[in-house]
Amino acid sequence: MIPNYQQFMRPFLEIAFHARQQGEDEVKLRDVINALADYFQLTEEERSETLPSGRQLVIDNRIGWARTYLTKAGLLETTRRAHFVITERGIQAIQTDNPINNAYLKQFDEFIAFKTKSNDETKESGDVFPVQAIADDDITPDEALRVAYKKINEALTEDILERIRKVSPEFFERLLIDLLLAMGYGGTGEGAAHALGKTGDNGVDGVIDQDPLGVDQIYIQAKRYAEGNNVSAGDIRDFFGALNLKRAHKGIFITTSAFTQSATETAQNLGNRIVLISGIELAKLMLRYNIGSRDEQVLYLKKIDEEFFEG
Repeated sequence: MIPNYQQFMRPFLEIAFHARQQGEDEVKLRDVINALADYFQLTEEERSETLPSGRQLVIDNRIGWARTYLTKAGLLETTRRAHFVITERGIQAIQTDNPINNAYLKQFDEFIAFKTKSNDETKESGDVFPVQAIADDDITPDEALRVAYKKINEALTEDILERIRKVSPEFFERLLIDLLLAMGYGGTGEGAAHALGKTGDNGVDGVIDQDPLGVDQIYIQAKRYAEGNNVSAGDIRDFFGALNLKRAHKGIFITTSAFTQSATETAQNLGNRIVLISGIELAKLMLRYNIGSRDEQVLYLKKIDEEFFEG
């Protein structure tokens, strides 16, 4: 029987800790999955069991969620794509006799913030049922499914944003162009979008045609900032000045962090010429237009056609 994702947490940390003792800088997720399959003595049938979509192994899915929760709690740290190291907090965890599960992770503020963030957003959006209600018996299956869908997308959004912050400036530039083209800007012609030149390691400038003929253009300012390094009002004014120099009428300011309140107010006071896209909004757009993600499974929720039976 394949363990649940919480049962994978301690042995995951132990493997990462052993790698550190052996002088390895990091562990690869695929190697951890194989090692955990051996540790739990899973059969070949269990190792090859897939989710209903048939596109992902059950063991990959469960260990992936274990990794996500350990990372959000600060017991693991992502070094690069699918590679991790154990943190000092993770070492302290495995040196105790306590079970390492969601209950254990709740002692860490980062994990609590991760778990409650989606709840706060759910309440603000007016949804009746918080994410924790998935495990309750007082909601219907279709409500639970919708909440689960929202929770998965929120986790994906966070994951996408973390990855964006670690890519190269060149990759970040191509990512933005791909996204804007996927959103319908520039048509499909070559040269519809291109870079204007690098402005440093943390940002790129670009321009994209708003229509297939290139009659109108939109200028782009992008800042690949770490979380907490928010865009200021001065950055917005500088971009506005650059738009004026190019006699441009529209601009998009994208950041992987967020905008200060004064930056948002400055953009609003300058009119509708500048659209602001924060890191979370960028990740959601990427998810919506399948940039850096792909559809794994499509579910259709059915309901009774009352008019059919009335006839």
